[in-house]
Amino acid sequence: MTTERDWRTQVGRSWAQNYALTDRSFAGLTELLLGRAAPLVGRQVLDVGCGAGELSLALARQHAGSQVLGVDISHDLIEVAQTRGAELGNVRFVEADAGSWRDPAFTADLIVSRHGVMFFADPVAAFANIRQGAGAGARLLFSCFRTPGENAWAAGLAELLDLPPSPNPRAPGPFAFAETAHVEGILSAAGWQDIAFESADFAYVCGMGEDPVEDALSLFRRIGPAAPHLRSLEGAALADAETRIREWLERHRSENLIAMAAAAWIVSARRD
Repeated sequence: MTTERDWRTQVGRSWAQNYALTDRSFAGLTELLLGRAAPLVGRQVLDVGCGAGELSLALARQHAGSQVLGVDISHDLIEVAQTRGAELGNVRFVEADAGSWRDPAFTADLIVSRHGVMFFADPVAAFANIRQGAGAGARLLFSCFRTPGENAWAAGLAELLDLPPSPNPRAPGPFAFAETAHVEGILSAAGWQDIAFESADFAYVCGMGEDPVEDALSLFRRIGPAAPHLRSLEGAALADAETRIREWLERHRSENLIAMAAAAWIVSARRD
């Protein structure tokens, strides 16, 4: 389980320090989201769980007539996003919990998120709050992972490291929204309508460059489900785990690139 406290502390700091790696990993999904969002962008766009700002910044660049506001609970990630967007006049970033935050002066007609909505402690209340702060007829568009088994990078690491399955797959975390019935129930209870799911497959770029194996291992040490486990190991146990990961990564290497299958949902809904 990944909690709000985690995002305010260690997890948020790690993602902020490694935002270029995570943006690279999700580049294919970002392009899909931008394509789906393009016909829906209006006057004001809210990016929930904006992280280091990649999606917000891309939307602001592509839609100069729109105001884009990114909200994230992590101080470290918001600092990075603000620095990256300093020269763009139509984007700003706020450190806040989107599940309870609202700005009466900002009534979004489009709410987007790239994998930023699976960590709410009370998702029904959070999506109800987001809906209440949106304009009439506002559209919701976000991505979330499908099951770990459909994501080769996650399934591979879990098998290699013998990571136990989550005792509660719906607890806040990267795969909390894998089940469409669960997500539809949350959004319906929060008052959203016309809920739809589109499967989206993309290449999760793990490593690049002269030594993509070490590049990918560096990513997995810092980000994702394997990172806490690797940080808990020492000595021979750590060396053995990293050797197994290197061998696995080598099998997926294509010259200077390591990319693995990733599977997401693109979820859409509408406010009445």
